[in-house]
Amino acid sequence: MFLKKISLVNYKNFDSREFEFDSKINAFVGANGIGKTNVLDAVYHLCFGKSYFNPISSQNIRHGEDFFMIEGIFQKEEREERIICSLKKGNKKVIKRNGKAYERFSDHIGLLPLVMISPADRDLIIEGSETRRKFMDGVIAQSDKDYLQALIHYNKVLMQRNSLLKYFTANHRFDPATLEVYNEQLSHYGTIIHERRKKFIAEFIDTFREQYRVISGGNEIVGLEYDSKLHEEDLQVLLKNNLEKDRALQYTSVGTHKDDLKFTIADHPIKKFGSQGQQKTFLIALKFAQFHFIKAHAATTPVLLLDDIFDKLDENRVKHIITLVEDDNFGQIFLSDTHRDRTEEIVKSIHQSYKIFTL
Repeated sequence: MFLKKISLVNYKNFDSREFEFDSKINAFVGANGIGKTNVLDAVYHLCFGKSYFNPISSQNIRHGEDFFMIEGIFQKEEREERIICSLKKGNKKVIKRNGKAYERFSDHIGLLPLVMISPADRDLIIEGSETRRKFMDGVIAQSDKDYLQALIHYNKVLMQRNSLLKYFTANHRFDPATLEVYNEQLSHYGTIIHERRKKFIAEFIDTFREQYRVISGGNEIVGLEYDSKLHEEDLQVLLKNNLEKDRALQYTSVGTHKDDLKFTIADHPIKKFGSQGQQKTFLIALKFAQFHFIKAHAATTPVLLLDDIFDKLDENRVKHIITLVEDDNFGQIFLSDTHRDRTEEIVKSIHQSYKIFTL
């Protein structure tokens, strides 16, 4: 699968721009703030129906305009897929596949698998557990529709249960029978999510460690651990045991929405003990492992977006990354960089066809 062309209208800093891409490597070079990352984000937007960087869709409209539109033509196996994503202020976002609008955006997830590597990924290390859960969910959901639907249902029931807890407090009443209905539903969907996450980590960990070993030169030991209270107790039991706490807090304090991933280097948290280079290597290895996991489970090779990943890495680690993407296992790659000379040297060393766009 690869993206043949893209058209941008009023998207971020672009008024109107069109690009035709190489089926292998496409590099965007130029100064910071010129729009390199915005092109990559537009590609991501077509595949996921949202921006990688700004979830508030209206803020992706070019300043002074009242709408944006992104149109892309993908080649997937023997057919073209024409995707349009558009938003007008005051209206709902519309995503169309071959002229037909989706009723549920979730139906689009997985059609065009993609992996993005960006400096913004540092949030996976420095931010809270929600960021790491979203990463885990995003990897699994691209190739598992049942998991995505379980996640959607779980989050809906969770909101309803939290609203009920607030209602009980506001009205000085309590109805255990109604709450039990939500407990059963949360337990059902939560168990599906928990089991799938366990299976994912068990399969993912070895690939991740291998990717890290190759990029780092094999000198560091890294770890990835799935942290969940459901390892010890059924969610029904956890909800029952934490009922009084939930009533006091007016929200659900236990469940798969509290799960986390622990990132370690030499058995210590990488957030505290990893250097800037080690943290960046960790994140790149995580994303390359994501790429291989999705490729193994999806029917096509994901598109890979590399946004400004070569800064703050020593020459040896850059060479190891190039060795990884030179492999024929990779399909279409987009990358951005501020240094044209470095970019040319990198893309030529990969020995694939390429285009360089100067912005």
